[in-house]
Amino acid sequence: MAERALATIEATDATIGAFQVVRRETALAEADLVDAHPDRSRLPLAGVPIAVKDNIPVAGEPMRDGTLGSDPSPQTTDHVVVQRLRNAGAVVVGLTRCPELCVFGTTDSAFGLTRNPWNPRLTPGGSSGGSAAAVASGMVTVAHGNDGMGSIRIPAACCGLVGFKPGLGVVPADIGANSWFDMAENGVLATTVVDTALMLSVLADRPDLAVVDDPGSVRIAVSTRPPLATVRVDPRWAAAATDTGAILRRLGHRVTTADPSYGQALGLRGIVRWTAATELDARLLADRSRLDAPVRRHARLGRVALAAGLPRPRGRQRWQARAHRLFDTVDVLVTPALARTPIDAVDWRHRGWFANVWSNATYAPFAAPWNLAGWPAVTVPAGPDDTGMPLAVQLVGRPGAESLLLALAAQLERARPWPRLAPPPQVRRA
Repeated sequence: MAERALATIEATDATIGAFQVVRRETALAEADLVDAHPDRSRLPLAGVPIAVKDNIPVAGEPMRDGTLGSDPSPQTTDHVVVQRLRNAGAVVVGLTRCPELCVFGTTDSAFGLTRNPWNPRLTPGGSSGGSAAAVASGMVTVAHGNDGMGSIRIPAACCGLVGFKPGLGVVPADIGANSWFDMAENGVLATTVVDTALMLSVLADRPDLAVVDDPGSVRIAVSTRPPLATVRVDPRWAAAATDTGAILRRLGHRVTTADPSYGQALGLRGIVRWTAATELDARLLADRSRLDAPVRRHARLGRVALAAGLPRPRGRQRWQARAHRLFDTVDVLVTPALARTPIDAVDWRHRGWFANVWSNATYAPFAAPWNLAGWPAVTVPAGPDDTGMPLAVQLVGRPGAESLLLALAAQLERARPWPRLAPPPQVRRA
């Protein structure tokens, strides 16, 4: 399997730009060790080639985090989730690209530009865009990503994948300085729900999560209202959510329409944590002077917030309380995964700070509130739009709802199957 994955990477990645590092010789040696393992049949991911996002440590490889300011020296130890993947028999074939310090929702950096396998003119999303592009193009079957303001779910939506962000504490985080004030979680990008569940079970060290059961009858709210009043939701993406609600109703669930009271979940409170976390991560760099201008300004704003004693816990607590009021009457919320088609794949790092922030907020506003809440959420494909690009919805549950979200996602996969991979270039629409 590792040889096949490496051959696909060699043939494909020059046009996609998903990988920061390809571990060809090392991965083949590690695959041989898995083959020789006396209990190989008991390893849940025996020999499975995976990609790891280049912002957590992988022993023997640099961790560049999308910036020239990072230390190019090899890491000495694996992150705990990498250890768990290796212990399960997975073979790390490479490290995937991310934007600088994983700040913005596109994947371009001084190391290169990552493109969407469905349409190379468009972004695969960010910040786990390299992982999403690697999976959607068939270079690997599953990949690690992490999600601080939608960085798994946004790329999954852009690339027609399942993207799972677990709730706070389900999977060890330990990302950057403080996991973006506990908004960031390690999770999974995959082409099917069963693959997502299996890898999530390994990351969480919870075998029960690999078992996708029938969810029973679930109370579901559908909302197409964006968290920001200034954002317009494309009718195609709104319809993806309402159509999903209709499918779930036909499957026997109790579906209503209800909107969360978002308040400042994506406004001041979210931005304060976003910028302050960037500043703290920048302090870990070997040379922060090499940051690109938009991220440097982002960190500067975060420095001001930190000096003012921000962020404060009550911002998160107030949003959680409002979210719980909705979830007193429902079990799962369905929203569009994005507000519009993915934005262009260009060097956003050469554009201004406001252009980056505004483009992110207007195309992908639905994910970030649930990072602030610390609740689990999953992106599920919802069929192609009229141009052939994927549509997707987000399913959100209260803390502890990981198994329920997987079960509902599996029902949707059976009721409305999706293509596992982007079509080859010669059959894509112009």
